[in-house]
Amino acid sequence: MIGQPRTPGRHRAGQPTASAPVYRRVWDGPARQKAENLERSRPGWVVWYGTGTRHFYAIATWPTPEPVMVSADSAEDLEEQMNHAETTQLLHAGPSSRHARLRPPLPGVRRAVRPARTLPYPPEGSAA
Repeated sequence: MIGQPRTPGRHRAGQPTASAPVYRRVWDGPARQKAENLERSRPGWVVWYGTGTRHFYAIATWPTPEPVMVSADSAEDLEEQMNHAETTQLLHAGPSSRHARLRPPLPGVRRAVRPARTLPYPPEGSAA
């Protein structure tokens, strides 16, 4: 093979050079469709189906101190866990923190500005 020109196409000589058509395969189509339908019906959640794990996953998109993520084997179980997570968040947040978060800032009141951190080294051009 050294010094001989390589034939275009397949790796072996004598094989046809035209490549065979490759068809796109949709893995777990019905399960992925269930995940899309669940995401459309539940605003505030991102829902997907893992084709490798064959589990349904959902993550909340509303502001929380820590990410809220649930997973289940079926779409129905995932929806129950989403309901449970929403209820838990509402109970922990309480009405007072919700109203405090939605309250507009008072006019004329400025937020405190944090002082800048000092550099761990002297700035350029300074005699230190």
